[in-house]
Amino acid sequence: MKSLFFTACLGWLTLGWTGATEPEPGTQTRQSFTHGAGTMDYWLWLPKETPAEGAPLIVFLHGSGERGDDPSVVRKHGPPKLVESMPALQPFIVVSPQCPAGQWWDVEVIKALTDAVVAKFRPNPARLYLTGLSMGGYGTWALAAKYPDFFAAAVPVCGGGDPAQAGRIKDLPLRVYHGAKDEAVPLARSQEMVDALKAAGAADVELIVYPELAHDSWTPTYDDPGLYTWLLTKQRK
Repeated sequence: MKSLFFTACLGWLTLGWTGATEPEPGTQTRQSFTHGAGTMDYWLWLPKETPAEGAPLIVFLHGSGERGDDPSVVRKHGPPKLVESMPALQPFIVVSPQCPAGQWWDVEVIKALTDAVVAKFRPNPARLYLTGLSMGGYGTWALAAKYPDFFAAAVPVCGGGDPAQAGRIKDLPLRVYHGAKDEAVPLARSQEMVDALKAAGAADVELIVYPELAHDSWTPTYDDPGLYTWLLTKQRK
């Protein structure tokens, strides 16, 4: 516990991006997180109002096409694209990091970033949520399996994971989305995870398949306000 607290506080001290707008409620601002391997840019949305118990928080992991050193591309899809105009998203703190070019999501770095944001902005610790698309869907499965007791729910979109890890996340509420005609990441990658979870005894997992969609299953998923309503029904015990 002491080590985790120290890590979170260290991250807190290294939050912020030189020249960036200071985070303010009701805005999405570009920030930066310094860690052992370098610096990671991210977008941060803070809600206009924060309940006494703390705001819910969503971590969003983008796909491979948004990697690089231009954080503006992270806002092409998903929560960082929608949060400024979608009322259902605006009560959340939304954290949307950018993966460096040519790299894969580093779950340890994302966890450290999340710890730092949690330490500074004090969201509701029982309402921390994780989602991602494509490469970010893979990252969602991996991060959830690495820290199965940290998030209250996870939403992997057109990704895949390691079925051997299903037992670690069998108690985590999951909504899994995929297009039936996806050739970039076949539907089988999500199906095998859901099958493994159910075999492990998972009671709160659902696979939503779009029969006519290919890889872009994220647009209808994140455009649906009901997704964020569903998240708010989940709390970590």
